[in-house]
Amino acid sequence: MAAADRERDGARPEAARPPRLRLDQPRAPRRKLLPDYDPEAFGRLSERIARFLGTGRFIVWMTVIIILWVVWNIAAPDALRFDQYPFIFLTLMLSLQASYAAPLILLAQNRQDDRDRVNLEQDRRQNERSIADTEYLTREIASLRMGLGEVATRDWIRSELQDLVKELEEQRALFPPEAGGGRDVGDR
Repeated sequence: MAAADRERDGARPEAARPPRLRLDQPRAPRRKLLPDYDPEAFGRLSERIARFLGTGRFIVWMTVIIILWVVWNIAAPDALRFDQYPFIFLTLMLSLQASYAAPLILLAQNRQDDRDRVNLEQDRRQNERSIADTEYLTREIASLRMGLGEVATRDWIRSELQDLVKELEEQRALFPPEAGGGRDVGDR
């Protein structure tokens, strides 16, 4: 009776319950309704198309095709013409080409903007490092200059020695050496 009451209340018997999902094991992959595609491959393809659409070669080919289309549909026999004078099919084809070209060009521009943004960020970081290095080197040079301010340089020593030589010459002029020319025994 208790099992019948549980079934009636919405509780399932133990055997009818689905097995518990284990959190330490990955789930089996589910089937997807939409096909998988590589967005990077699609982006690269769109950039190639956008680059081609922006060339003179594309303009020349498009012009040649349109001229051939128009000439064929004007000069060919009636049985071989596939687009009569208002060229509605040509207009439809050009509209279709434009409707695909515009989003592909925008996608290529967005990808280029992303690359530019990354390059700009890298340049900014490099500039910050360069500025920090320059400031560090400036501080080091300033400390070296301060340290060298207390050190005797070659020019300073030379000028001091010249001053001493002048003083000695002045003293020699004031006090000429004695006539004996010998040394005193007690001088040391």
